[in-house]
Amino acid sequence: QVQLVESGGGLVQPGGSLRLSCAASGFTLDHYAKAWFRQAPGKEREGISCISSADGSTYYADSMKDRFTISRDNAKNTVYLQMNSLEPEDTAVYYCAAGDLCSTWSANDYDYWGRGTQVTVSS
Repeated sequence: QVQLVESGGGLVQPGGSLRLSCAASGFTLDHYAKAWFRQAPGKEREGISCISSADGSTYYADSMKDRFTISRDNAKNTVYLQMNSLEPEDTAVYYCAAGDLCSTWSANDYDYWGRGTQVTVSS
């Protein structure tokens, strides 16, 4: 069964950090481009970062590149998102996804999705 499972979300104070994990089962995650998206209440799902399958190149949405870092551990079939200096505006459900290429931030271009993990930034 193909599955992506996110973990690591929770409640964090402004300025804090979290590391999200996304573990894959039923397929080899590194054969795919791996991306993180988020969706805040009342807003559209937006892309954060992507890491390619070919050479591990990383891509970030313009507003995300300073505080977010994507990485992978092929041995664990897992992709990570390190988030620093978190702000209340970062409150959202965070999703990982797998697709063919990192060339797009369109959610429709990714084939596999996790169910998401909630991140709440609040004092």
